[in-house]
Amino acid sequence: MRAQRIEAPDLGAWDADALVGAVLLAPLRLPGTTLRKGTRLDRVMATTLITASSTRQLTQPLRAAWLDPGDLHEDEAAERLAAASAGKGLVQEPPRQSRLDLAARWAGVLHVQLGPLLRLNTVDSLELFTLFHGQAVEAGEVVASVKVAPHIVPAALLEEGVGIAAAHRPLVDVLPYQRLEVGALAVEALAGPSLARFEAGVRTKVEALGSSFAGVTMVAGSSAAETEAEAHQALRSLVRDRGLRVLLVGGVSAGDPLSPFYQALVKLGGHVVRHGVPAHPGSMIWLAELGHTRLLGLPQCGMFAMATAADLILPRLLTGERLTAGSLAELAHGGVLGREMRFRFPRYARNLDAPEG
Repeated sequence: MRAQRIEAPDLGAWDADALVGAVLLAPLRLPGTTLRKGTRLDRVMATTLITASSTRQLTQPLRAAWLDPGDLHEDEAAERLAAASAGKGLVQEPPRQSRLDLAARWAGVLHVQLGPLLRLNTVDSLELFTLFHGQAVEAGEVVASVKVAPHIVPAALLEEGVGIAAAHRPLVDVLPYQRLEVGALAVEALAGPSLARFEAGVRTKVEALGSSFAGVTMVAGSSAAETEAEAHQALRSLVRDRGLRVLLVGGVSAGDPLSPFYQALVKLGGHVVRHGVPAHPGSMIWLAELGHTRLLGLPQCGMFAMATAADLILPRLLTGERLTAGSLAELAHGGVLGREMRFRFPRYARNLDAPEG
């Protein structure tokens, strides 16, 4: 890269061909227009600048740089880095003020490979920044941006960044919600307002994410043996017979390994993926799997009408993601889920009450 400062009176003596291809390092104000920094001069622009200098309409010095062989303009570099990093769930918007935005193609959950993202951003001059991994996003929402800090960058630096992105592609993506049928189990005696609140809370969340609600199945035996038998029957019916891929369970605590519900789950061949999650409110959430079905549980049915860490987990389940214990452990970063963190939740949860304590 060759850079030069040319005083305004001296520019009139330049040949337009010598200016074509130069990249502005600072904006230039002309009568009726301004050429922004980063602009690559074409012949019309070069001629206009020379004329403005000759007629003393240009008062600022020209600060510009010329690309050497192997150099790239910032816009071309950003487009190539974005193309290497983005998954199918992203739409690449045109470069604007030296930044290229990536927007969600559809409503869903943002996925970011954090380790490779960090490595990419250690490459000097390259920048790729995003919203939070696991965040619920809307169609058209800007979820990531690409920027190249200088207006001209050596191709070798870009290739280093592109190589990191391509090796882990997609580095950034939005997984769309699937149209699933979701069931709910109430493992406690509910009636009247309590049942209505549980059902309404689950229905609102499930339908807001594009899935359908299969209704509530009650599991409330008068003894541990009866509760286990009812849970066994309900799980067999909803999972084995109907094939529901997501079940929401209220009334089973992550801290109670003696719950008859867990015993029924294990006897059917299921297991708990994780007891509790490192986030609050909702730290007593648990996640289990039975065959291809994921079960998301809270200790009280009423909590499904509130905003908890479950509202970060449910959207991911409804994209079809098979969450692991490691996936849930990642909630620890940003796991203090006060109202200032509600922007990470789906819209339905942003104004809900939170559990006390």
